[in-house]
Order: sequence, then C-alpha cells, then structure tokens
Amino acid sequence: MFKSFFPNPRLFFPLLLAWIAISITIWYLFKDDLGSLLNLTTTQQSPVIGLGHFVTDSFLLLYIYYTASVLLFAGLWMIFSPHPWQFWSILGSAGILFSTYFSVQVSVAINNWRRPFFDTVQNALSAEASVPASDMYDLILVFAQIAFLAIGVFVVTRFFISHYIFRWRTAMNEYYTGYWKELRHIEGASQRIQEDTMRFASIMESLGVAMVDAVMTLFAFLPVLWSLSQHVTELPVVGAIPYPLFTAAILWSLFGTGLLAGVGIKLPGLEFKNQRVEAAYRKELVYGEDDEIRAQPVSLKQLFSNVRRNYFRLYFHYMYFNVARSLYLQADNIFVYLILVPTIAAGTITFGILQQILTAFNQVSNSFQYLVNSWTTIVELLSVYKRLLAFEATLSGKPLPKIDLTYEPGISDH
Repeated sequence: MFKSFFPNPRLFFPLLLAWIAISITIWYLFKDDLGSLLNLTTTQQSPVIGLGHFVTDSFLLLYIYYTASVLLFAGLWMIFSPHPWQFWSILGSAGILFSTYFSVQVSVAINNWRRPFFDTVQNALSAEASVPASDMYDLILVFAQIAFLAIGVFVVTRFFISHYIFRWRTAMNEYYTGYWKELRHIEGASQRIQEDTMRFASIMESLGVAMVDAVMTLFAFLPVLWSLSQHVTELPVVGAIPYPLFTAAILWSLFGTGLLAGVGIKLPGLEFKNQRVEAAYRKELVYGEDDEIRAQPVSLKQLFSNVRRNYFRLYFHYMYFNVARSLYLQADNIFVYLILVPTIAAGTITFGILQQILTAFNQVSNSFQYLVNSWTTIVELLSVYKRLLAFEATLSGKPLPKIDLTYEPGISDH
C-alpha cells in the first residue's frame, strides 16, 4: 500500500516526521534571525485585513523557508533512495501540505475580517452612532476578494489531490499485479486489487485531506484562540483559569474523541467481516455462472444468511454509536455559548470579538474532533486496510492475518 508509492516507507515516514519537527522548531526559534538575513520584518502589531494578510514579510519568509526545507528533504531522498513515483509522493505531498495550510490561512484572514465588520454592524445598529454606508461596502468588498481567493485555492487543490490519489492507486495496481502469481490464491484477490485499491484511494482522498486540514487548522487557529482568551475572564462552574477558551476547546474535544472511539471500537472488525461474507456470496454466484453444480439454492441461502446476520449486527452497533455521536454533536453546538455566558452577560466583549471567538473556537474544536467527524470513514478505511494486509503478508513471507486464516466460506463470522 505504501512502498508502491513512497520510497522505503518504514524509514521515510519517521524521518519525515522528524524533519517536520526540526523545521518547525527552527522556524519558531530563529524566525526573527532568518528574517533579518533577508531584510524581512517578522513581527506585526495588528493583523492585516484583506489580501495583504498573505504578502506580509512574515508570510514571504515562510514561503522561502518552506520551499528550501522541502527541496532539501526531497533532494536527499531522490539521491539516496530513488523511487519511480518520487515526484508525486514527495513533492506532491509537500504541495498538498502547503496548499492546505494556505487554505487554512484564508480562514484566518476571514476571521480577522470579522472583528471590524461586525463591530461596524454593532455601531451602525446603536442609536448613538452613525456609520457611513461606504464603510460597510468597503468591508464587504474585502470579504469578496478573500472569498474569490479561497475558491481558486480550493478548486486547484482538489484538482491536484484527485490526480495525486489516482497516481497512488496506479502505483498500488502496478505493484500488486506484478505479483499476481503469488497473490491469486488469496480469497477475493481480484476484488482486493480492483475494488479495494480503488476504495483505499478514494477514502484517502477524503480522509487524508481532512486530517491534513485538521492539523493545519490547529497550527493556524490555536494561537488565535490563545490570544482571544484574554477577553474571557472566567468560565461557568470552574471560574477563572489560565487561557480559558484554549483550555476548554482542548478538553471538550478530547472528551468527544475518547467517547466516540470507545463507543465505536467494535465497528472496524464488523465492517471487515461484512466485506468477507459479501465476497463469499458474490464468489459463489460467479462460480454458478460457469458450473451448474455451484450456486445451488441451499448454499446461496446459507451464504446470504451470513450476510443478513452480519448486517443486522452492524446495524445494532451503529445504532448506539450514532446515539452517542448525535448527543455529543448537538451538545457541541451550544457548548461555546455556554462557556461564554458570564462574559456576554458582563458585556465585556464587542459583537466583532464574539464572532472571532465563535469562529476560532469552532475551528479548533472541529479539528480536535477529527476522529469524531470521520469515525465511520476511518472504520471503512481500516476494513480495506485489513483486506490488503493479506497481500502485504504474502509478499513479505509472513503468515496471513488471523482473520483471513480462520475464514471458511459458508460459515458465519462471530
């Protein structure tokens, strides 16, 4: 699944994480020194509203630093461990990371815009103030500029990611078909190569992008939420705590993630078993097309009974999972308002600051809730991964996974 597309994945991914950690550390420790070398100012007193947010000296330095870091890492791998898909797997991945981060910064730019816009709205609605209509139009025009940029980045990013993921599927397809003689004896081998690689690619397109977006959103909005915490003096029940918005977002999101992960722990195995009983039923029908002895009503009834039994078990476990998930997500809709009640009642923040807090809190909360929002898709990916794992075991000379060894057509899974 990975060695077909990435160079030496057992070494590549740990070194990639280490490289990212080192690069981020150098950036935060020596950003000002690097800016001085290039005569770029990395500090600013207040956020820039509009498209100027993306061309400040700090951003220009980031563009230069990121490009140099990526080219150095990619060049070392291309020299010491060449791979036929290295341009897509290494440089393509770097492009997706940067594009996703840029998209998140578009959200930050919109959040910076919210404060002056909604403060203007608040002033316009008050009886004591008079706001020229031109001020409102100017701010709406600024929003339109950011929105058009967001649309362009989104379209280009999705187009590139679609090609990236299909290249990954192509690499897997070429790799597995090259070992067809060794893999053909595995139950449902043809389906695993054709359908499971397709599903793996499509799930990675949605799930992988969502994961990268969640991580990048945290990098962008955690500092925003940290700074906005100065406007909130206390929380209900617990009272005054350091950085209350930041702390509340993390604790609430971790609670939801742990809750849903625990409640849905049985789902991956059931999804995998569901694929197996479906494959057994489909396989018998295919044999019946060429052999009149196969696919008799009795055997088909037994095989379909296995399908029915597994689906009903799956429905039951998804039922209580969906109850827990729905309760948490509904509570999440009002949680931020609940913790802001003392601050709103005291009238210590403006309407614009309130909008910034709501947006930043929801962005951070949703990013931490990645598992909550994506759990059903993760379950599907794990089931596909388990099916393709049989290929990996065969090609590496290891025994098949236990769940494949214990399978017998016509016998239900328990």
